Amino acid sequence: PRVVAGGRQSYRGKLSLAEAEARIKTHWEPYHLLLAELMDTSKQLFGQAILIDCHSMPHEAIDSLCRGRAQKPEIVLGDRFGAAASSDIVDEIEAAFRAEGLKVARNTPFAGAYTTQTYGRPARNRHAIQIEIDRALYMNERAITPNGNFAAMQAMLTRISARICEIGRPQELPLAAE
Repeated sequence: PRVVAGGRQSYRGKLSLAEAEARIKTHWEPYHLLLAELMDTSKQLFGQAILIDCHSMPHEAIDSLCRGRAQKPEIVLGDRFGAAASSDIVDEIEAAFRAEGLKVARNTPFAGAYTTQTYGRPARNRHAIQIEIDRALYMNERAITPNGNFAAMQAMLTRISARICEIGRPQELPLAAE
């Protein structure tokens, strides 16, 4: 994006058309071709594909977009209001974050964007969930450096990721016939 939270410009100046086209050709297109291939492979191997599109959100965005709310979310799960992932999968992801004591919202203020819209097809067992994480949980946003909670947040996200990786797996392996 050209503009980020608080109306700040992403770049010092405008990109030339040639530079923008070069970035699309060398970065964006190969990334999405590979992502589509990975979704196809996962669906073939496991009967389903779950794409996690993880982002960090500026704390000020939460403050400004969630004015008037008693509890502001620390995590926002975006499934395009059910169009990009089955509610069962999103429920499990939400439970993983809540089990760690985090405040979670769905689709507000971020419902998911291009990636969730493009790859999420729950009727075809292709699920895409955007996860927005409040940067203030792990970062001094002014200095853009880790804060005192960084290591704890890293460990927490490792546990949550492990739970998410278990979604859809059989709880027990069947016994082999003797």
